[in-house]
Amino acid sequence: MKIQTEPIGSIPRPAYLQQAMAKFAEGGISEKEMAELFSRATRETIHEQVKTGSPVISDGEQSKPSFVTYPLQGFAHLAPGGVVIPFEDGHTRQLPKLTAGPFHYTTFANSYLKKARELSDLPIKQAVISCSAMSLLYPQEGINGYSHEQFITDLVNSAEADIRTCLEQGAYKVQVDFTEARLAVKLDPSRQLLSSFIDLNNQVFDRFTAEEQKRIGVHSCPGGDQDSTHSADIPYSELLPYLFKLHVGSFYLEYAGEKDKKSVLKSIKENMQPNQQIFLGVIDVLNPKIETAVQVRDTLLEAASVIPVARLGSCDDCGFSPFGDDTSTSREIAFAKIRARIEGTKLAEQALSN
Repeated sequence: MKIQTEPIGSIPRPAYLQQAMAKFAEGGISEKEMAELFSRATRETIHEQVKTGSPVISDGEQSKPSFVTYPLQGFAHLAPGGVVIPFEDGHTRQLPKLTAGPFHYTTFANSYLKKARELSDLPIKQAVISCSAMSLLYPQEGINGYSHEQFITDLVNSAEADIRTCLEQGAYKVQVDFTEARLAVKLDPSRQLLSSFIDLNNQVFDRFTAEEQKRIGVHSCPGGDQDSTHSADIPYSELLPYLFKLHVGSFYLEYAGEKDKKSVLKSIKENMQPNQQIFLGVIDVLNPKIETAVQVRDTLLEAASVIPVARLGSCDDCGFSPFGDDTSTSREIAFAKIRARIEGTKLAEQALSN
């Protein structure tokens, strides 16, 4: 009874890297020095993941400014004042807005994957941002000489390339971060916004073969930043009928942080489609309390009574530090939680095999 287990993505940056990133933003250290520190942090992060016994690893997003904005590094036609994302604790994150076209990614996720593959022979999972999240860059007032229609065409091309280059470079799995899905329901209860996001992302996914789609997954959560969420009050029953329409093979769902887990399992059972693999979050990344392996085991055993074991996997609820300046979780706690996930998944396998 094998249960797959995978990371979601980000791991807290070391203190020296956090300090260097702040200095770099102020012009205090050179780009070369920054690159060397990014490489050091990535090497250390992968080494620590390997020590946990993880069968699949990531680069921990050590050199990403954030899980959202990495494709925009160096892109000239941006200005402040884009879409604001409010979190429950009162803090916000704000996207930039596009000022001119044509739009294109200036950084692709395969650049992170290439460096990670030089550091380990283990299967490496690469996270990329969703096409729908990037679509929020286009301003409501429009752009003179650059239509929204042309922007979407250019965006879909870049989003496809972001995934395809990772697959071609040997990524074990490409995970598309779609954290705005649940927020879309909160912002627009009619589900029209969510439906438009689903359709846009499927424009990208439909450019891949059925075999390639098996190596693509989608991660959804209610946001996770500075131990706060942006849409945890939206029940899964309002999201999953739409989410499972995405043309990918795997779904990574926040679950450990859910208060009513039975209703979540019920919604998954009612809406999951044939051949979709369901990875449930068994680690609450917003809670500093470290789960035990037994707790992880019990969470998976309960889920296995609803989801066929052959289609069940485990993961963390979210990345531990999706934004580069998020210091709410320590590296020590993050790695302890990862070990609990891996050990607890093995205990669940053993229990189901008896």
